[in-house]
Amino acid sequence: MNPELDEVVWQAWKAMELPEGYRAEIIEGVIEVSPTGRRSHGQIANRVRRALDKFLDGSEYACHQGVNLIHKRKAWIPDGLVAPRDVEPADVEDDLGIKASAVQVVAEVVSPGNTNQDRDRIRKRREYARAGIPMYVLIDDYDGQGAVTLFTGPRPDKADWEDIHRVPYGTDVTIPEGPAKGFVIGEAITGPKRG
Repeated sequence: MNPELDEVVWQAWKAMELPEGYRAEIIEGVIEVSPTGRRSHGQIANRVRRALDKFLDGSEYACHQGVNLIHKRKAWIPDGLVAPRDVEPADVEDDLGIKASAVQVVAEVVSPGNTNQDRDRIRKRREYARAGIPMYVLIDDYDGQGAVTLFTGPRPDKADWEDIHRVPYGTDVTIPEGPAKGFVIGEAITGPKRG
């Protein structure tokens, strides 16, 4: 990564004024502009948020949505993340988001289209590992008949994960560690298995 180029991209991202319904992220050194999610995407993301908030109620953690996640001049907008309820802002100007080091779980719901699928399945997977986020949950309507993949054990130096556990829709996935330990991702969140 080139620090000078990262700074140029960062300044360009900060200066962007997008039309309503669009968002911009810096993923692997490139600004990616995409529309907000479709109805089904939003439904799953909101089910995750509501269920995690209920599960985490009474703890110092909460599920956050619609916030920039900042790491080394990169910026992502995950569909959901678990961080302290009163999370501190990232150490950047203008209160642009929260720092990745505060995040315990990040969740993405895959959008249709090859570019969107590659972003969540490949590029964001690598970025979240590089940031050392302990867990990445990928909910993917477009993986066969639908699948949930849980990535744990980030390896920042390799931009990869120690453990990858993928199950088809209809099979429960339980968060194994951290503040969301015991949280179940099943049909109440994904909907029934496609077929």
